[in-house]
Amino acid sequence: MTGNDFSAELRDLNATLDSVTAVLDLDALTREKNELEAAALAPDLWDDVTHAQKVTSRLSYVQNELNRVANLRRRLDDAEVLWELAASEGDSSATAEAGEELADLRKSIEELEVRTLLSGEYDEREALVSIRSGAGGADSADFAEQLMRMYLRWSERHGYPTEVYDVSYAEEAGIKSATFAVKAPYAYGTLAVEQGTHRVVRISKYDNQGRRQTAFAAVEVVPVVEQTDDIEIPDDEIRVDVYRSSGPGGQGVNTTDSAVRITHLETGIVVSCQNERSQLQNRATAMGVLKAKLLQRKRDEEQAKMDELRGSVAASWGEQMRSYVQHPYQMVKDLRTGWESANVMAVYDGEIDGLIEAGIRWRKQQENRRDGDGA
Repeated sequence: MTGNDFSAELRDLNATLDSVTAVLDLDALTREKNELEAAALAPDLWDDVTHAQKVTSRLSYVQNELNRVANLRRRLDDAEVLWELAASEGDSSATAEAGEELADLRKSIEELEVRTLLSGEYDEREALVSIRSGAGGADSADFAEQLMRMYLRWSERHGYPTEVYDVSYAEEAGIKSATFAVKAPYAYGTLAVEQGTHRVVRISKYDNQGRRQTAFAAVEVVPVVEQTDDIEIPDDEIRVDVYRSSGPGGQGVNTTDSAVRITHLETGIVVSCQNERSQLQNRATAMGVLKAKLLQRKRDEEQAKMDELRGSVAASWGEQMRSYVQHPYQMVKDLRTGWESANVMAVYDGEIDGLIEAGIRWRKQQENRRDGDGA
């Protein structure tokens, strides 16, 4: 890279960061940080635990966003200084180091730029993720558990708190279904692109002849319901069952029948929660999950009506959207965006930012195209 190339790249990155920070509105974020810091110091903050958790979670997010931008600005300035010093002293190793730093900066700024694409009605909210095994027997159940671990590891890598509400274990291995929350701002807008049918192709661990098996699992992502949402569920529209929680192998977790399963009679939606000791707590959590699913259903119905009026067909999130091939070759490929990686194990270990970012950009393109068709 020549000096002119480096300078041009640096100017481009600074311009991109300027446009990103304009959308993020750093002045508004700074004001919000000051307000949240004052709220966090209130002596009665923890009298309302739910409110306190929201305040501290939002404060952590805002502080991280501001620090992230400030750190990128500092790194851009440092890269320019490093390049100038390397050029003046003819230091080839320092020149190479500056070039590598510039490449890392572009990746980091592009990641931040993706955040500006999350402008949907519920994108700022936390997410509820449900995973269900599909066709494929034990391999499907095992794959469903692998996907659950993948998303939990992704959340852990980003420092996002999670809470597992319910896991239904399969008889031989893996899980039939699971529901968990990712408690971070913009978790819904980020993870919504993961919704759909996932397919794995591999040598089955459960086939004594070692044959190749194709299995499927479904991922559903909905936004967490807030008090401002108009979602009311009359008691006569639900059936509530209580049962004893169980883990792998059917071992009892609780000594009382505290797990709760709620069935919404009109839609047939069933939700469960067994992570709390109290039946009342499990019921409250399960109701929250049910409201979130009903909110998403209402949103999908409204979108379907809009698509019908436009005369266009929106992309179906329920269709197969990603393949994880482990035999005869190694490849994870998103069928919507074309993004692929040969490192399947790294993806399973939560390295899915590339997949998610490509999905968010693809979704934005679909929305723009749909809006253009409806104009």
